[in-house]
Amino acid sequence: MNVFRILGDISHLLAIIILLLKIQRSKSCAGISGKSQILFALVFTTRYLDLFTNFISVYNTVMKVIFLLCAYITVYMIYGKFRKTFDSENDSFRLEFLLVPVTGLSFLENHSFTPLEILWTFSIYLESVAILPQLFMISKTGEAETITTHYLFFLGLYRALYIANWIWRYHTEKFYDQIAVVSGVVQTIFYCDFFYLYVTK
Repeated sequence: MNVFRILGDISHLLAIIILLLKIQRSKSCAGISGKSQILFALVFTTRYLDLFTNFISVYNTVMKVIFLLCAYITVYMIYGKFRKTFDSENDSFRLEFLLVPVTGLSFLENHSFTPLEILWTFSIYLESVAILPQLFMISKTGEAETITTHYLFFLGLYRALYIANWIWRYHTEKFYDQIAVVSGVVQTIFYCDFFYLYVTK
């Protein structure tokens, strides 16, 4: 494991912690897309099913469990504990526009046609578009709280660091995963406009 992967994981975890702290401290989930958080919970659930079948390392296992727990705690806070503060009117992105093509693509383009592999592929494709409901919500309302923009910044940084990780792995190990790389690049493109606004504001 290289430094880009570790920094990417830290950035990803920091993004989630920032979001959870924002919700807990303000006792509000205003400005946060519950639909994006449901998609991220689905991403982690389908990706980390190998927790039950394949041990890689203590670090890997602990990080997977933390991401799963944080994802479901976030969804609970939005749709349970602080549901009265949830802006469902502006969180109106239609998830079927993402789930249907991602599901179809994961059956058509994968490494092997097995249940776990298809679900892993589904999670990779879904992660590349899971932020779209949040970005759609921001564009619809025309505003985002500072803490929400920090959350998005660290999510984007995580993806940029993972691209650096793939470049490093290709350079040192000749390892290349086309599905992960293409999906990661697509996801990073979605953040480009947001990064520009983040820096200029």
